Amino acid sequence: MSILVIAEHDNGSLKTATLNTVTAAAAIGGDVDILVAGYGCDAAAQEAAKAAGVGKVIVADNACYEHQLPEAVAPLVAEVGKGYTHILAAATTTGKNLMPRVAALLDVDQISDIIEVKGEDTFVRPIYAGNAMATVQTSDPIKVVTVRTTAFAEAAKDGSATVESNAHTVEQSKAQFVGEQLSKSERPELTAASVVISGGRGMQNGENFALLEKVADKLGAAIGASRAAVDAGFVPNDYQVGQTGKIVAPDLYIAVGISGAIQHLAGMKDSKVIVAINKDEEAPIFQVADYGLVADLFKALPELEEAL
Repeated sequence: MSILVIAEHDNGSLKTATLNTVTAAAAIGGDVDILVAGYGCDAAAQEAAKAAGVGKVIVADNACYEHQLPEAVAPLVAEVGKGYTHILAAATTTGKNLMPRVAALLDVDQISDIIEVKGEDTFVRPIYAGNAMATVQTSDPIKVVTVRTTAFAEAAKDGSATVESNAHTVEQSKAQFVGEQLSKSERPELTAASVVISGGRGMQNGENFALLEKVADKLGAAIGASRAAVDAGFVPNDYQVGQTGKIVAPDLYIAVGISGAIQHLAGMKDSKVIVAINKDEEAPIFQVADYGLVADLFKALPELEEAL
């Protein structure tokens, strides 16, 4: 067996999601290679070469891959992936945008968001917002798989893979890169933070998220939100944790003013320790919380900040 992992990166550095995906690839067994497609991405490629268990890093360094548009990268992955039994990518926004196109080009099914490897052709994935687990087996000659990164540990960085270039280029006119606006924060990135504190509809407005920020500053935490808070315009949508947002599994997750709809629980219930603060003692969030505080958040948060 041979497995191709699609690297996620910003041309300058490798995203940790790639290391989680390498661990999933190792669980399948066989030779593991990484494909790095970008422009001026040598630093990311060298970082990928340090991932434990990786034999080879294939670098497609060309201007057509600079912004990693899926219309350009998918044909590359399909071409390179023809020589592999498995193609894996993280189930992130990037991976979800890319891999269905790859599967279509290879005329195979995609298996999404796996959390466990049962065998070379058998995987476990959550369904019904994580309330049930489906064991899926495929007979496709090439398995196209996305990996839920919170379910797998990061691969160590003590490897020494060889690095080789791939000159394949893709010319396409279906899409062009116009621009991007990146949110900047001194706090940790939401999916990589060891502590996350999230607010819900109970925060009442966006200004009250300042209460969360004060606690987050004391804990070195990232700030998240429920979909209800995002839809109400309290915070930007890149704060959203849940089935249609970001999947997180920090060491500590603090849910404030969040009722605990199953769509939100699907995005955070794998956290090591869950703390819930809600004035409604019947709120579903308390069913998954390790520690629950039935209290008015506008009193509890200042007290928590003072105690910290």
